[in-house]
Amino acid sequence: MTALPSLKQLHYLVALSEQLNFTRAAESCFVTQSSLSAGLKELEEVLGARLVERDRQKVLMTPLGLEITKRARTILAATQDLVEIVAGAAAPMTGLLRLGVIPTIAPFLLPGLLHHLQEHYPALRLVLREDLTANLLSRLDDGQLDFALIALPYDTDNFLTEPLFDDNLWVVGLKGDPDVKAETVNVTPSLADRLLLLEEGHCLREHSLYACGSPTRRSAEGVEATSLLTLVMMIESGFGIGLVPEMAINKGLTQSPRLIARSMTKPSPKRTIALVARRSTSRLADLKALAEVIRQVA
Repeated sequence: MTALPSLKQLHYLVALSEQLNFTRAAESCFVTQSSLSAGLKELEEVLGARLVERDRQKVLMTPLGLEITKRARTILAATQDLVEIVAGAAAPMTGLLRLGVIPTIAPFLLPGLLHHLQEHYPALRLVLREDLTANLLSRLDDGQLDFALIALPYDTDNFLTEPLFDDNLWVVGLKGDPDVKAETVNVTPSLADRLLLLEEGHCLREHSLYACGSPTRRSAEGVEATSLLTLVMMIESGFGIGLVPEMAINKGLTQSPRLIARSMTKPSPKRTIALVARRSTSRLADLKALAEVIRQVA
């Protein structure tokens, strides 16, 4: 029978690929450096290939090592799902649940969600991670998260996707601005040219550009915001206008005497809030239960 790599060896490989340093990788695995080095050497012997380039100055993964590391992440994530299937089947919405949330959702939805979960699911221990969509999906794929709360459209073909509700985008500008004078705003060349955007990596940036039919243009004046709060402050300072999610408006983000929020001509641009999970997840009952809670809170 052909010898197979152990999960411990794969875990060592993933840790080294992240740290590119034997000492730090060993510390992250709570083993000695010699144990980690020996485990990786055994893995290379089992596979019959060199996965790591070593010298006194640096550590590099070979091209094959990078590919094996990618597959190792998938194997480790699926193994974690296998372990969790027993606990999940016994009592959904209990124990540890690791949830990722994007920054344009977290401050507006999480307060109500956390209060509801504490009140109705006291045995659930929620660990939160706020990050950009691409980073959350990468962590989800690696098994570092159980679910991610993101906004669509976004490429989630490799994941289970549970759409929750639609969140319309509103035009926000200074009171008296001719581009937001009407009760319902049309997308005009003037509006598109003055559009302020979040920086690259925020999916709301892409949603705003798509709504205005300008998939490749940059922000007005070349200035881009690092957060939704900064975007609103820039609008209030007269830098331009922006598209802000309805959930943020409902939570008072644009509640300034200088600002006005207008809905857009139908079909109104929108994003769809969704919960995503790995296709191999054992926590389907948790996925459905958490999705229903989020719908109630929203």
